[in-house]
Amino acid sequence: MTQVLGLDIGGSGIKGAIVDVMAGTLVTPRHRIPTPTPATPEAVVETAAIVVRHFGWQGLIGCGFPAVIKGGIVHTAANISPRWVGANGQHMLEQATGSPVLLLNDADVAGIAEMRLGAGRGRDGLVLMLTVGTGIGTALFLDGKLVPNTELGHIEIRGRDAERRASDGARERKGWSYAEWAPRFDEYLQRISDLLWPDLIIIGGGASRDFEKFARFLTVRVEVEPAQLRNEAGIIGAALAAHEYTPVPA
Repeated sequence: MTQVLGLDIGGSGIKGAIVDVMAGTLVTPRHRIPTPTPATPEAVVETAAIVVRHFGWQGLIGCGFPAVIKGGIVHTAANISPRWVGANGQHMLEQATGSPVLLLNDADVAGIAEMRLGAGRGRDGLVLMLTVGTGIGTALFLDGKLVPNTELGHIEIRGRDAERRASDGARERKGWSYAEWAPRFDEYLQRISDLLWPDLIIIGGGASRDFEKFARFLTVRVEVEPAQLRNEAGIIGAALAAHEYTPVPA
């Protein structure tokens, strides 16, 4: 059994678990700590290190992070401190944990898990994975191949950033029921479908737990499915990506 620690850093929580990357399953229960406020680089890295120490882990770590990531460098900061922009998040995590780390966009790693093991398994064409939580993360796949670092949760709808009115975080902030929130989310799905014409949209993130509560309100004419790995997709996908893409030391 080959094991990798998967970390999922989100706007509301930092969670992790040890993953059997051959089976794509969690070996341990998830351990979650609320994301610190403000979510500065130092605070987030220390909290992530606490999660790693909880497992007594020494070894490869895959980490999903809510930002555009290129070469370990953080380029955006929608739901975290703006001090992250320009920081080498991958190096900081390696220094804090003493382990090799692969840092990637959180929606991308969740999408990797769903395409390999979940709702997107065996699906060709254009597949869009949405992680609907504090914000809206997106991962785009063409015939199973990832187009990295898409930020389609930030398209403009009615003069506002889409995730500010259509994310699960927006629903919670406004105190909306699913019936009240669903038309806003449906409008987002329609707009994104008009732009991309996907063959399948997969709904992941925190909202995936309650998919049945709002699915009946959706009218978009695209196949929409809940993520099969639900809120574990980010952890599993981060571990899978680290195992596949991190070079083995000579």
